[in-house]
Amino acid sequence: MRKKLPIHDFLIGHARKNPISFHMPGHKGSAIYKRLGYGEFLNNIMDCDITEIAGADNLFQTEGIIRESMKVYENLYDSKKSYLLINGTSGGIIAAIMAAVPKGKKIIMARNSHKSVFNALGLAHIQPLYAYPDMIEEYGISGAIPPEEIEKLLKSNPDAEAVILPSPNYYGICSDINSIAEIVHKYNKILIVDQAHGAHLKMFSKFGVKGLPKSAEESGADIVINSTHKTLTSYTQSAILNLNTDRVSPYVIEDKLQSIESTSPSYILMASLDINANILLQHGQELMPQWADNLNIFYNEAGKIEGMEYIDKVLGMDWTKINFSLGSLGISGDELEKILLEKYRIFIELYTGDLVMCMTGIGNTKTDIVRLVNALKEIASERAGFSQKQQIRTRNDSGHLLAYKKSEIYEIPREKIRIPLLQAEGRICASSIIPYPPGIPLVCPGEKFEKEILYYIKSLREHGEKVIGVNAAGEVVVGADK
Repeated sequence: MRKKLPIHDFLIGHARKNPISFHMPGHKGSAIYKRLGYGEFLNNIMDCDITEIAGADNLFQTEGIIRESMKVYENLYDSKKSYLLINGTSGGIIAAIMAAVPKGKKIIMARNSHKSVFNALGLAHIQPLYAYPDMIEEYGISGAIPPEEIEKLLKSNPDAEAVILPSPNYYGICSDINSIAEIVHKYNKILIVDQAHGAHLKMFSKFGVKGLPKSAEESGADIVINSTHKTLTSYTQSAILNLNTDRVSPYVIEDKLQSIESTSPSYILMASLDINANILLQHGQELMPQWADNLNIFYNEAGKIEGMEYIDKVLGMDWTKINFSLGSLGISGDELEKILLEKYRIFIELYTGDLVMCMTGIGNTKTDIVRLVNALKEIASERAGFSQKQQIRTRNDSGHLLAYKKSEIYEIPREKIRIPLLQAEGRICASSIIPYPPGIPLVCPGEKFEKEILYYIKSLREHGEKVIGVNAAGEVVVGADK
């Protein structure tokens, strides 16, 4: 009898549950590959795990089959050049920043940027200038980056080399990339967009689906990085970087990608990118409208569920992210996640207080959406008459609003030490402190730890919440100098 295989056994056990996935990745399992004719790849996946043998091309000097696949993406996204990524959007973001910003220089970045942006700053000793997003106080989540915030920072910091921001953000809220691009280019700077959560936006537009925000590629961004695995059909850790400008040399981008990505790139991941591109080319005209039609089932029914609030298909909203709350019925996000999982086998992406976010993807079916709607109707019906919304949200709002308190930014420390959390008051943060969910940084590198923030972090940990950046011993990373 074989020994226990912890990861393998979990994954096989999970698959046997036939779960309904409203979390990444976007393929939602093998069904879409099998239905569209890619079962042979699934059946031979181990034999497809190769290295750079004759005829297999080379990711870092593309002249054959990999270059052919890149050209397909250039056609899909209308980019000047597209790069296959096997270290995820994170690797693409780091390479893009290092290509656009010389070592030791400055970048204007969204305060709610992904951790990979901060990793790039540390690698190249780049100084951040934070642009603060609007806050949607009703739900305690971050909104769009105002264009006027970008202009103000560019005016006061002419030595900044580039601007980077996420759009859509985790909840699907898009910034006005068109206006921001015009402002950035007026100052002769480079705009990088982390479109990890929006690889599908260009595809909706390309295949005639109206009502979603335009992609960053269509809105003037110079470099756009897309997590095709999050909402489309490639495997986790695969992504695409689109270069849409002459402001950055492709040779510089390629050099930085080589320094960041694995020297043993996975042909399995690259093949999934190949399949993803072909699925879009062959079936995009059918799949994208079908995805939108399925989503409309949710939005048409949501208003009929008594006690449920949801973020509707408003301007600037990527409504493939379904955000809803049953807080008025006394149900927290934590409780709702457990009910959906245990009773209905529905897995969500995340919750923030009483707000739940379901991340749909191209692999979700009409049946998935109907089962979600019916589950929510049943849960709401069982809880009719409760009214505890304010109590649920109070704990959620007060702390996360601290993340948007503008403060002086110092140089990110190069020499770092770990110290106990409550001893960090007045010290410079050297590694982001990020409660998850919702993933909004409470303290970023270069900001000072303040007493109020430290006690809020302590409170989160005491309530059993995960706080990235605080280790098991309750220590944080600060600059070595006081």
